[in-house]
Amino acid sequence: MTERVVLAYSGGLDTSVAIGWIAEETGAEVIAVAVDVGQGGEDLDVIRKRALACGAVEAEVADAKDEFAEEYCLPAIKANALYMDRYPLVSALSRPTIVKHLVAAARKHDAGIVAHGCTGKGNDQVRFEAGISALGPDLKCIAPVRDYAMTRDKAIAFCEEKNLPIATTKKSPYSIDQNVFGRAVETGFLEDIWNAPIEDIYEYTSNPATPREADEVVISFKEGVPVAIDGRPVTVLQAIQQLNERAGAQGIGRIDMVEDRLVGIKSREVYEAPGAIALITAHQELENVTVERELARYKRQVEQRWGEMVYDGLWFSPLKRALDGFINEANQHVTGDIRMTLHGGRAVVTGRKSEESLYDFNLATYDSGDTFDQSKAQGFIEIFGLSSKIAAKRDLQA
Repeated sequence: MTERVVLAYSGGLDTSVAIGWIAEETGAEVIAVAVDVGQGGEDLDVIRKRALACGAVEAEVADAKDEFAEEYCLPAIKANALYMDRYPLVSALSRPTIVKHLVAAARKHDAGIVAHGCTGKGNDQVRFEAGISALGPDLKCIAPVRDYAMTRDKAIAFCEEKNLPIATTKKSPYSIDQNVFGRAVETGFLEDIWNAPIEDIYEYTSNPATPREADEVVISFKEGVPVAIDGRPVTVLQAIQQLNERAGAQGIGRIDMVEDRLVGIKSREVYEAPGAIALITAHQELENVTVERELARYKRQVEQRWGEMVYDGLWFSPLKRALDGFINEANQHVTGDIRMTLHGGRAVVTGRKSEESLYDFNLATYDSGDTFDQSKAQGFIEIFGLSSKIAAKRDLQA
C-alpha cells in the first residue's frame, strides 16, 4: 500500500509546491487539508480545487471559525492570556485548531505522516509537531522547507517546471499570519528593530492618530463568556468579529514588540488584535469586580503559565488541561456588563455592572452611610505587621 501524507495546506506557493515535492521525495500520496480560522482570502472551494490540481489525491477543507473562537480563543479570553504581558497568542491559538483537523484527516485516510510548511527557525514547527504527537503519538511529522531545504527559489522553479496553477511572481516583503483573533507581521525592514512600522503593514486597524469620533460599547459576559454587544446577543465568533471592526476602526490592538521565541532567539513582531485586546481588557475589569482577592492574585500566576504553555505549543498537555479547569472555576462569577470607550488606539473602561459584584458601596464610601468599622483597623495593622516588627527589633540589636 502506498504511504499517505496529510499536509497542512494554505493554498499559497510553498504548500502548493510541497504537494508535488513530498510526492517526489517520499513516493507518498498527499492529502491536503485547509482549515479556515477566519484568515480571510480565497474561497475554501477554490483552495480545495487548487490542491487537487497541484497533485493531491484528496483535498479537504474545514470551516472552523466558530470552533476556533469557542474552543481556542474563548479560553484565552478567560485566561486574560497575553504572552510577555502583551501578545494575545494570535498564531499560537490557531495551530492546535489546525492540528486537530490534520490528525482527524490522518485517521480518516489511513496516513502515517503529517506535513507542515514551517521553517526550522520559528515557533510554529514546535506547535504543530508537539500537538500532533499529543493527539497522534504514532504519527510521523515532516516539514519540507526545513527537512528537504525547500527554499523559495527552489519552490518557484519547481512550480514553473511542473506548470502548477499558482502565481509565483508576487512576493510580499513580509511574513504574515492571520486569523479572526488577530494578525502577525514580521521580516522585511521590520527585522531592523530601529525601524518604525509604516501604515502600509496594517490591515485590521486604522491609524489611531487620525481624528475621529469616539465609540462607546457595552460588552456583556456570562461566566467569562462574551454573550452580548450593546445588549444584542452574539456568539463568541461574532463578538470577536464585531470588536475587530469597531476597535480596529479606532486603531486599537497594535502591538510592536521584540519577543522571546521558544527556539531561543529574540524576534521583532508586529501584531494587530483589536477584538482580542478589547475583549481581554473588558474581561480583566469584570474580574476585578467579581473575583475574590486571593483567587484573583493566584489566577494572575496561572494566566502567565497558561500563556507560556500555549505559546510553546503545549495546548494538549496534561498541565494545560488542568489549568483550564482552574480558569473555568475562577470564571464562575465573571458575569455582568463592562462599558468601554474606544478611541485613539485605546479601549478605556468607563463603567462596570454585575449582580455577582463583590464591590460594596457602603463599605467603600467615605461619605455618610459608611459601614466600614474603622476602629478595628489599628489592631489589624498591629497584628499584620507583627512578624516584621519582631524581625526589625532583632536586626537593630545586631
